[in-house]
Amino acid sequence: MKRAPQRDTRPQRKESSKRSASEAPTLDIVYGFRSALALCEKRPDDIDSLLVTRERAEDVEDLLAWAEGQEIPFEIVDAHDLRSEIGTETHEGILVRARPRTWLTPNAFGESLVKSKGIALALDRVRNPYNIGAILRTAAFFGVQGVLLGAPAPHPGLPNDAIRVAEGGAEHLAFARTTDLAESLRRLRSLGVQVVAGDTEGEGVHDATTFAFGRPVVLVVGNEREGLSDRVLDSCDARIAIGGTGAMESLNVSVATSILIAAMARTSKAPRAS
Repeated sequence: MKRAPQRDTRPQRKESSKRSASEAPTLDIVYGFRSALALCEKRPDDIDSLLVTRERAEDVEDLLAWAEGQEIPFEIVDAHDLRSEIGTETHEGILVRARPRTWLTPNAFGESLVKSKGIALALDRVRNPYNIGAILRTAAFFGVQGVLLGAPAPHPGLPNDAIRVAEGGAEHLAFARTTDLAESLRRLRSLGVQVVAGDTEGEGVHDATTFAFGRPVVLVVGNEREGLSDRVLDSCDARIAIGGTGAMESLNVSVATSILIAAMARTSKAPRAS
């Protein structure tokens, strides 16, 4: 996104625009400082309108100048107005209304992964937005190509808080969603994608630190309480686990996934495990 020159005066509310601010429920609502800025950088054509608190306006002066030049509506509001708009204190002084992000079909997701010989994630009913956000941030950091979200119908998509916690990471990832993750993983395998389950230790489970990931590959992690469903496990090529001392039964799903992503990113160029 082209940066506008800095202005000497604080931006004021824009009263007119070729594109009027829309309250349509089809718009994505993204808040949080880094997440909002990442959306503006990566998807400038999708921006519908902006809300910025008076305290944050000076920090995003260039962005508001650019928005004014593009005739994108924005408002300078009090913090309590922004809180009322989204129902949370965690807005960090900025909100972007944007056209919905593009969602790939599971098949298109797999075909893209095969073409790039990349690494990806699949989440089996992971629901906590803070865990999802932390996973997305780690995934973007390590160069994961995309994330396939599996959940029962109606699929919830990405929670707003997850996008905020990802600190902009969501804008670096491709997304697909499915209401039948097991079947979608079987289709990925038919395309030549290696599907690896992050599982607990047990018979037939490989050590994640020595496992040779192939490419393309999808790492599958499960629900915070229940783990991976039996159907999803049966759709995987292999199972891996993180060894511990036994003092704790398990790790938080976002922590465990971060360790597994790091292992996958480090070793995914190695030959596949037999």
